Amino acid sequence: MAANHDVSGTCFQPIDQCTLIGRENHTIVADMDGTLLRGRSSFHYFALVAYEVGGVFRLFFLLLALPVIGLLYYFVSESAGIQVLIFAAMAGMKVSDIESVARAVLPKFYSMDLHPQSWHVFSSCGRRCVLTANPRIMVEVFLKDYLGADMVVGTEIATYRGRATGFVNQPGVLVGSKKAAALRRAFGDERPEIGLGDRETDFPFMTLCKESYMVLPEPKVEAVSLEKLPKPIIFHDGRLVQKPTPFMALVTILWIPVGFILACLRIAAGALLPMQLAYYALWALGVLITIKGTPPPPPQKSMAQTGVLFVCSHRTLFDPVFISIALGRPIAAVTYSVSRISEFFSPIKTFRLTRERASDASMMKKILKEGDLVICPEGTTCREPFLLRFSALFAELTDQIVPVAVATRMSMFHGTTARGWKGMDPFYFFMNPRPAYEITFLNKLPQELTCSAGKSSHEVANCIQKCIAASLSYECTSFTRKDKYRALAGNDGTVVEKPMVKPNQVMGC
Repeated sequence: MAANHDVSGTCFQPIDQCTLIGRENHTIVADMDGTLLRGRSSFHYFALVAYEVGGVFRLFFLLLALPVIGLLYYFVSESAGIQVLIFAAMAGMKVSDIESVARAVLPKFYSMDLHPQSWHVFSSCGRRCVLTANPRIMVEVFLKDYLGADMVVGTEIATYRGRATGFVNQPGVLVGSKKAAALRRAFGDERPEIGLGDRETDFPFMTLCKESYMVLPEPKVEAVSLEKLPKPIIFHDGRLVQKPTPFMALVTILWIPVGFILACLRIAAGALLPMQLAYYALWALGVLITIKGTPPPPPQKSMAQTGVLFVCSHRTLFDPVFISIALGRPIAAVTYSVSRISEFFSPIKTFRLTRERASDASMMKKILKEGDLVICPEGTTCREPFLLRFSALFAELTDQIVPVAVATRMSMFHGTTARGWKGMDPFYFFMNPRPAYEITFLNKLPQELTCSAGKSSHEVANCIQKCIAASLSYECTSFTRKDKYRALAGNDGTVVEKPMVKPNQVMGC
C-alpha cells in the first residue's frame, strides 16, 4: 500500500540526477515498495502468501478486508493499514510455511516488478541496505539472494509456538520515524552515502543520508528484464501464474469452482476416450494442442522392430499423455513420484522408476521390445525457458531415439508443484481457461551420434538436450531434480517407496 506525496519544497532530487560512477565503496539505503519496486502497493504479495499457505478462503478473507485496510491507510495512518494487512494475510499461519513461500514463490513476482532506475543506483553501490515496512520474513530472501542486499531491516511479525499471531513486534510497523530509528540502530553515527525513497514517510531516514533521491511514480516504466538480475530465477513454485491484484484475486476466486468442473470434464475426456478422439474432445473443451514435425510410425512386430524411445523436455506430468494424443496411440512411459490421484485417472500405461540404475535399465529395455516408450530425462519439471541436465541412462537403451520438444502455456494456474500436494496437479493444469500444449517431433537421432557409433551416453544426452533447447529457444543448464527441490522445498526430492516392477495405470512423468 502507498500514500501520495508531494516533493515540492523538499531538498531531495529525482533519482535520475544520481551519478553512478565511483560508488563501489558507498553505502545505499533504500525503501522497497515504490522505490526498488515499481508498484507502490504490496497487496498482491500478501495475497500470494494468503493463497499459497491458506488457500482460496484466506485469499477471500484478505480481499474482504481490503476496504478496511484502505480506509485505515488513508484516514488513520499507513502503519494501521499495514498492520491490518499483515493480520488478514498471516494470522494463524505456520512461520515455516511463510518462509517457504518467501523462498520459493515471492522472488519470481518481486523480480518482475523491479524498478530500472532504482536498480541501477542500488546495484552500483558496494554496500546495500533495505528499510521496508513489509515483514522482513517476506522480503529478505529475495533482497539478499537476488539483489545482493547486505542488510534487510523490516517489520518483525509476532509469533507464538511457531505460528504468526497477526500482530507485529516492537517497534511496530517500520514507517516514518521508525525507519530513521532503525537506520540509526543499524549504522550508529555512520551516515550512508545514498538514501532512496518515494513518499513522505521515507523523508525521516532519507535526511540521515549524505545524498537522498526521490523515485517519482511513473506508471509506464518497464521493469528490469530478468536477464539483468545478478542471479537468474530458474526454479520457482506456487500455483498462481499472474500477480494477484485485487481484480485478479476476485477473478481467481470466482473462476475456481467453474474451473474445477471444467477440469473434471477435461480429465474425463482424456482418460476415457480413445487417443484419436481425445484430441478433438479436448479441443472442444478449450485445450489447445499444436503438433509439429513428423513422428515415426509404430513399430512392426512382424518385422521384429524394437520400439522408438521418445525423449522429451518436461513441462508437466501430462507430457507423455499429450505425446500419445499427438501420435494417436497410447505410449508407455516411465514415472517417478506420481500421486495416487494421477494414477487413478491415467489413460496410459506407465512403469515406476526405482532409481536403481541396473533395474531401471533392464525394465526400460523390456518395454522397448514391446513397443514405444516416452521418457523425460530431466527427472522433474521446469517452468522457465531452461532445460535441466538430462540423465544419460536412456542413451544406453537403444539407438532408435526421437527428441520431442514440449512447450506449455498456462494463464491462471501452474500445473506443477514442488511444495504442495501433487494430487492437485492435473486439476490445476486443466483449470486454466485455455491451457495449451505444443508438441514438436524433431528428427530422429542420426546413427553416427548414438552410443553404438562410439559416443558416450553423456555425449548423446547432451546432444539431445541441446537439440531440444535450440528448437524451443531455451537455455541448457546442469541443474538436476535435487537442485530444484533443495531450492524450493528444502529437500532433495527423493521419494521413499517400495519398488514396483509391474505396470500401473498412472499419468505423468
